[in-house]
Amino acid sequence: MSLWMILPVSLPALTITGIWVVYAMALYNQHVCPVDNWMYNQSCEVDLSMQRGPTMCCTLDNVPLISKCGTLPPESCFFSLICSTGSFMVMVIVLLRYAHVIEKHQNCVLNTASLSTGWICAAGLIMVGNFQVDNAKVLHYVGAGVAFPTSMLFVCLQSALTYRLAKTQGEYNMGHLRLIMTLLAFVALVLSGVFFVQESFVLQHASAIFEWVFCVIIMLFYGTFAFEFAGISSDTMMVLARGQSLQSASRDHKMESLGGANQPESLSIL
Repeated sequence: MSLWMILPVSLPALTITGIWVVYAMALYNQHVCPVDNWMYNQSCEVDLSMQRGPTMCCTLDNVPLISKCGTLPPESCFFSLICSTGSFMVMVIVLLRYAHVIEKHQNCVLNTASLSTGWICAAGLIMVGNFQVDNAKVLHYVGAGVAFPTSMLFVCLQSALTYRLAKTQGEYNMGHLRLIMTLLAFVALVLSGVFFVQESFVLQHASAIFEWVFCVIIMLFYGTFAFEFAGISSDTMMVLARGQSLQSASRDHKMESLGGANQPESLSIL
């Protein structure tokens, strides 16, 4: 069993815990309203950060979207750290998954497409974390527009790839689990996007909740790679160095050897 399996487990543990810590900080500083609050107002006489007491006057500016929770300092600093660290871990996990598939099986379109979408998703996540929505709205929304669809596409590709490469019952069960998580993530993403563009306070709040659900599911999906990463070995690193599977490399070497052995025979015939 390889210690690399700790990496995909660490990603959801770090990011899910981190964004909830960001939410707790934003809630403590009264920058957002609680998740269980469904009462919003058109306007308030006093800003939320200046209010005191258990009763709060919330507007749409205080909806607990993940991006809103990480907009103002000090939680914005921690939010940027979580997103940057998480994006780096995503890039490493996606790359190791790509190499592991080549090592155990062979490269294919699904594997290459997963690598591309995973890295693009990581780039969008960096933009989301480092360009806060209230300070650089355009860049933040560009990053979100890249990260959310590509993360959804990545889990779809990985679910299909899991079924394509499955040979044992355990691998098929993992495919079933990933398919269920993919469907739940798709529903959460669609509902979050549809509700986000509505003017209703209740639907805006529901959009925030579905956004949280989507992000948690995606992070847990990455955690399932611990199943494959338990079999990562030094050969996987060799695949990254060579750019091809070891079986393909040995086959090419044999072909070259056979070609070299046949060459003197052809010269002797001449």
